[in-house]
Amino acid sequence: MKQILLAVIIIFISITSFAQTTEHKNDNSVAIDTFKVLVPTKFNSRVDQIVTTLLTKYHYKKIDLNDSLSSIIFDNYIKSLDYNRVYFIKPDINNFERYRHLLDDYLLAGNLSFPFEVFNTYKTRMYSRVNYINKIMQQEFDYSTNESFTPMRDEAPWVEKESELDEIWRKRLKNDALNKHLQKEEWEKTSKTLTDRYKRFHKVILQYKEEDVFQLYMNALANAIDPHTSYFSPITSENFNISMSLSFEGIGASLMLKDDYTTIAKIIPGGPAAKSENLFENDRIVGVAQGEDGEVVDIVGWRLDDVIQLIRGKKGTMVRLSILRADATLDMPTEEVKLIRDKIKLEEQAASSKIIKIEEDGKIFKLGVLDIPTFYIDFEAQRKGDPDYKSTTRDVRKLIKELNKENVDGFIIDLRNNGGGSLQEAVELTGLFIKDGPVVQVKNSNGNIQVDEDPDKEIYTDKPLAVFINRYSASASEIFAGAIQDYGRGLIVGEQSFGKGTVQNLIDLNRFMPTKESELGKLKITIAKFYRITGSSTQKLGVIPEVEFPSIPRDKFGEASEPSALKWDQIRTTNFKKYGDLKNHLPSLLRKHKNRIENNLEFQYLLEDIQDYKTNKEKTQYSLNKDIRKKEREENEAKKSERENERVKKENFVVQEKDEVKKENLRVDDPLLEETGFILADLIIEQKVKK
Repeated sequence: MKQILLAVIIIFISITSFAQTTEHKNDNSVAIDTFKVLVPTKFNSRVDQIVTTLLTKYHYKKIDLNDSLSSIIFDNYIKSLDYNRVYFIKPDINNFERYRHLLDDYLLAGNLSFPFEVFNTYKTRMYSRVNYINKIMQQEFDYSTNESFTPMRDEAPWVEKESELDEIWRKRLKNDALNKHLQKEEWEKTSKTLTDRYKRFHKVILQYKEEDVFQLYMNALANAIDPHTSYFSPITSENFNISMSLSFEGIGASLMLKDDYTTIAKIIPGGPAAKSENLFENDRIVGVAQGEDGEVVDIVGWRLDDVIQLIRGKKGTMVRLSILRADATLDMPTEEVKLIRDKIKLEEQAASSKIIKIEEDGKIFKLGVLDIPTFYIDFEAQRKGDPDYKSTTRDVRKLIKELNKENVDGFIIDLRNNGGGSLQEAVELTGLFIKDGPVVQVKNSNGNIQVDEDPDKEIYTDKPLAVFINRYSASASEIFAGAIQDYGRGLIVGEQSFGKGTVQNLIDLNRFMPTKESELGKLKITIAKFYRITGSSTQKLGVIPEVEFPSIPRDKFGEASEPSALKWDQIRTTNFKKYGDLKNHLPSLLRKHKNRIENNLEFQYLLEDIQDYKTNKEKTQYSLNKDIRKKEREENEAKKSERENERVKKENFVVQEKDEVKKENLRVDDPLLEETGFILADLIIEQKVKK
């Protein structure tokens, strides 16, 4: 068994687990039985036992399958169907409670009565909700009354009666209708859009097959253990392979379903979304339209695979997305993002470089910026013996050589939004900046520790270095940044990183039960953890910069926000020799940084945005009064307009072919990169003085 696990290990690290992306399509020709009761298949029961055995024996976390874990699985599964507590009523939950401490035994026995009973009840409650929606949407709401809507009910008590659900749904629908009313949409269109939204969602639920219910339940188990362990049904695993190869034509983003919203899980470097610089992780897609003038299709509540089918299309065609920003509340207007579909190619994810000029203490510093969106390697070309195969390290080596010809004074490694990639490349890239020594430690589930070392005994550049990270920098990025920090080779600047310090293994379940009758799917299981050369894990903690930029709180973001995330811990340190010690420079660097950002308009905007985020996070209720909501929107728009006017006053314009054109302004276009440049310039000055 151990050999099989090792044979299929994938040392390919990324910021998120891939979300469910099955390829079932709505087939209008198939008759739908509204009251059909789903029951598990014999394969479901057998796969249940295989998955349970693999998780209990080979997961990095030593799992004790007991009543406590059973309770977590119970809650996870209920949440996967009704996270916001708007379908089930308390008598339903009371009925299900008899299973709460039995699921550990049921999993071992292949007993799937619980997930299918719960799902069949869910279908019944969904039917009731759709009937109510059809009724309530016959007449427009009165927007002049003073009442409020509470969107998040995940911690609210379950209501006793369906009549109480009716009132919750009335306010929910009124909130959605008011948003559209404020966008000047006619009631007839609003009524049809919202009615169709839930009819479509109901239809999707009615089309669920046994395999879909089983996958939900297996992931309730997997996510009770850790957030990066997942079960992929046969069809989902096919789409997983497509996502991993990045060979599809679309927008270049991984999606997940969160609270009925299709949410951006990850921006794929080199894709249309990344190139647009206008789509970000945790943004919510609420509508999709084709071409310049296609009608926007409301997709709230859609099944993820159907959303993907709507977004994908022929290369070169346009798709328009209606976006509710990650930090926007449900009463805020959406924004439209236009993207041209394209095929994502390896070379478009490649590292790139540019030079920025920073004036500090009366001197102009030329700084080489190396933008590394992912840690990549063309495994196929390498396997075939192609001497020119592409990899992060090879490309960065060439870029450093080119930048050195321009006599740059130092380098900024930009790892913002870099979710990881090849472990090998993270190690080898580190080797360009250190002479030799260990880079990362990998501890497997048996407690064995492997130390990966710099394979190149030469240092490629010894110029001053800053590594720029943010909250989306994860996994392989954290390995590189952590090693540079531990060696004292460079300064880490930005936000505390994501904190994904685990390794996953993808297992084909047909290896354990060979059958020609059916594909059994795959299991992605956590088998190892990463540790820095100091012995500290990157798990949950990530990498903490020496110079931290203002940032939103981490309580709802990053690995640490996941209830089942593996804990941070520490192992023994390795033997390594520090390149230098930057601690003595920090007081001066931090003082200058603080003085600069106090007078930097963009940093003040950032601080305002952080405060707004904190305020909005505490907001639990939203007015359903038209005048109040309209005033709130006008205030937000006025704030945006005021910012733009302030920026215009500070920007430089140049005349180009008789037209006034905005001159490229690093301070406005990328103020965080500019400040990183100032910090590195200060470090260069400090190091020269102390020499």
